[in-house]
Amino acid sequence: MQSLENLDSLAETVNERGKLMNKVINYYNQFDEWGRLEREPIEFLVNWHYIKKYLPITGSVLDNGAGPGKYAIELAKQGYNVTLTDITTRLVEIAKDKVKEYGLESQFNGFYEADARELKMIKDESFDASLMLGPLYHLQEEKERIEAVNELYRVTKKNGVVFVAFMPRIRHVFNSLIYPENWKPNDNIDTIMQFSQTGCFDHAEERRFTGAYYFNIEDINPFMEEMGFETIHLIGSNAGTILNKNSWDYWEGKGEQEIGKIFSFIVDQATNPYILGISSHLLYIGKKK
Repeated sequence: MQSLENLDSLAETVNERGKLMNKVINYYNQFDEWGRLEREPIEFLVNWHYIKKYLPITGSVLDNGAGPGKYAIELAKQGYNVTLTDITTRLVEIAKDKVKEYGLESQFNGFYEADARELKMIKDESFDASLMLGPLYHLQEEKERIEAVNELYRVTKKNGVVFVAFMPRIRHVFNSLIYPENWKPNDNIDTIMQFSQTGCFDHAEERRFTGAYYFNIEDINPFMEEMGFETIHLIGSNAGTILNKNSWDYWEGKGEQEIGKIFSFIVDQATNPYILGISSHLLYIGKKK
């Protein structure tokens, strides 16, 4: 039987995590996630290229933590039956509106406001493929990450393919060194070094990206394999973020054909393991054993 002190400590931890998750939800309530993928097209282009490559030809797909539904809508356009979940009410409503705008309502089996750690509305082995392109960004406790991946495993059919997004820790270390004013409290080396050990980042400013967890790259495949998945690929979704605005302005000045070649090169190089550390996001592709 747990002591009162232990129970009080547990309650305090749960309360703090609840407050932090509310900050995460508040951030996404005011952030234009659909617009981000439009403004930074490489991440979407790379992910979508490899998602299409490894998806089954037909079937049911879960987009878990779907945000405003950009990937879900592309899946529906390809004829898949899609179920969409997200923890943020506003984003689920935006997704519904976008689906209606595109006339794709018949391709969707449901829209749910749900926590990736508890998909109780979904039966076991419901999906031929499952996406989880965001929830692991904001689960700082290992127990929580395990819960989310276990749920993904549960709802995916045997031999089903999963696509799971991660953020690499080393890239955020260098982002903090390059742009310290943007990533407070990582505006001093002691805090950056502490982050490099924990992977947890809580922004010092309100309404900024916060409550985040960044993985060491070498831990990603073993983590997913321990959860029962067979690794197919770990790719760099957005190595293009290493280029600054001046770089993009230069290449855009060369014309659309030149930019197209750059995009194609980045897509082709996404599976190169040597670029994982410079990519702001990573995509794990695996199969449920």
